[in-house]
Amino acid sequence: MDILGLLKNMTITHWSFYIVSMLTLFGALGTIMSKNPIHSVIYLILTFFSLSAHYIMLNAQFLAAVNIIVYAGAIMVLFLFVVMFLNLREENEELPKNSILIAASIVGGIIGITLIAAIRQTQIEKVNPYSFNTKTGLVETLGSLLFNKYLLPFELVSVLFLIAMAGAVMLGKREKGERHF
Repeated sequence: MDILGLLKNMTITHWSFYIVSMLTLFGALGTIMSKNPIHSVIYLILTFFSLSAHYIMLNAQFLAAVNIIVYAGAIMVLFLFVVMFLNLREENEELPKNSILIAASIVGGIIGITLIAAIRQTQIEKVNPYSFNTKTGLVETLGSLLFNKYLLPFELVSVLFLIAMAGAVMLGKREKGERHF
C-alpha cells in the first residue's frame, strides 16, 4: 500500500480523527505516567474532552455532552477533591529504575506491534452521503430506542440505581447515640 498516496487522499475528517486520537493517547499516557496526582487528574480531564471530540465526530452530540458534564465535570471534581484531601506528599518505596524501564519497553513494544498490525490491515471505506442517516446519535433517536426496544433494561437499571441510592443513604445515616468527631 502506498503510504504517500494514502496521505494525499485523506480528508479533513481523517486528519482530525488522527489528531484527536493522538491527543487522547497523550492524555491517557500522561494520566498513567504523571508522578503528581493533580497532574494525573488534569491529564484525565484532557482525555475525557478528547473522547467527547470523538463522539462529536461520530455524530453523537448527546453522548459528548453527557461525557463532558458527568465525567469531565462532576467525577473529575470529585477525584480532585479526594486527591487534595488525601495529601499524598509522602514518598513510597521506589522500584529500581531498570525494572521500570524494561517493563515500559516491553509494554510499549507490544502496543506498538499491535498498532502497526492493526494499521496495516485498515481499509478506509467511502461513505455514501445519500444513504447516510443523519439522525444517528441524536437525542431523539436515542430516546426512541431506549423507550421502545430497550424499555425493560432501562427500567431495571433505574430500579437498580434507586436501590443503590437508598443503600448509600442508609449506610451514611448515623445512629442517634453514636458520636463522631
